Amino acid sequence: MGRYPAKMHELQGKTVAVLVENAFEDLELWYPVLRLREAGAVVHVIGTGSAPAYRGYHGLECRPDRTVDEVQPQDYDGVVVPGGWAPDRLRRYPKILDFVRKVHDAGKPVAAICHGPSVLISAGLLRGKTATCVVAIKDDVVNAGAAYVDQPVVVDGGIITSRTPADLPDFGRALVAALAG
Repeated sequence: MGRYPAKMHELQGKTVAVLVENAFEDLELWYPVLRLREAGAVVHVIGTGSAPAYRGYHGLECRPDRTVDEVQPQDYDGVVVPGGWAPDRLRRYPKILDFVRKVHDAGKPVAAICHGPSVLISAGLLRGKTATCVVAIKDDVVNAGAAYVDQPVVVDGGIITSRTPADLPDFGRALVAALAG
């Protein structure tokens, strides 16, 4: 059964958005998608609408279920921002930033890994928070007003952050716990 057995239906009735754009980190997109589905959540991969499909660092293709123009934040119980270079593209879309901000403002979990916190920076969500990220954007996180810590996962209120693919098991557990709580 393993060290952390999954409760197959602990997220039944929950709907979670996972954002995508080109150059996403393959594991940081697909691991949360599969982990959330395993726990019973409905997961919608949401793209910017810039393409019908997006490619990850390692060549995996992702066809989004919807675009940001087709969704409403109130229909989601949380949002995940995968890393890679995709967050640098995602943060350029005001509708993406508005979506993330509205999910957060409704008291629902917002999770970001690796370069994903750059979307939270642009959405104005990190000031006064404690967060982690890939070391490459540590200064950006600090300059946005957050306290940076070098830990596998940090949960501060409704914001969940993590560093790299190696931290995905901790990130997944924290995400599922926040959505289940």
